[in-house]
Amino acid sequence: MRVSLSLSRAAAGVMLSLGAMASHAAPAEPIKNIVLVHGFFADGSGWQPVAKILARDGYKVSVVQEPETSFQDDVIATRRVLDLQDGPAILVGHSYGGAVVTEAGNHDKVAGLVYVAAFEPDVGESPASLSKKTPPASHAIKVTSDGYLYLDPARFNADFAADLPVAEASFMGISQVMPNAKNFGTPIQQAAWRTKPSWGVIATDDRMINPELERSMTQRAGTRTIELKTSHVAFMSHPAEVAKLIETAATGSVKQ
Repeated sequence: MRVSLSLSRAAAGVMLSLGAMASHAAPAEPIKNIVLVHGFFADGSGWQPVAKILARDGYKVSVVQEPETSFQDDVIATRRVLDLQDGPAILVGHSYGGAVVTEAGNHDKVAGLVYVAAFEPDVGESPASLSKKTPPASHAIKVTSDGYLYLDPARFNADFAADLPVAEASFMGISQVMPNAKNFGTPIQQAAWRTKPSWGVIATDDRMINPELERSMTQRAGTRTIELKTSHVAFMSHPAEVAKLIETAATGSVKQ
């Protein structure tokens, strides 16, 4: 009987040792896939400065070109790109793209979220409902006769991209993407930030989304943030800082 008991204790000791070895195994590799989602009035090309830095640092970058014909179409377009990733990814959204990644971020391959001067809605909220409660400084958004939005080109530089070179901001104004107005009012069905870690950039000089709204949304979600003195296009005017935060998310989202 004593022999059996000794053997059982020895076996238990071996199992504990094996468990300890497993718990001290080498940590998982940092996430290397980054998926970038643009917002209203711009397209994916604006992510180029950030994408170049990420690619230089060894990340695989994909940029979603949402059709902006409906919110659901934009979520589907984002999921389509996520389906193509060869492993876990960090999903990044700018402005309205924040709402898109909040919904699309429930995809199995999304390990973490990054919000760049972006909406971060909860279930039942939309960018429109959030903006109504905390209005932005800009009043330059117009509606076409068939229900699409555009930003008054005369106000584009000052309200959207004040810290970019004038020529660059002016061209963005005359080449802007017009989204379906209904997109802005579509509520979130499932907020990915409730189950996945998130990081964010608050643009303190933002005139398109009230900086106080950006702060309140990130605080509510427990999003780890940095603040940059920048216009709405933080990813274009401060690409190094934005890329660094994305890389922090890629490292911080690794499950040990």
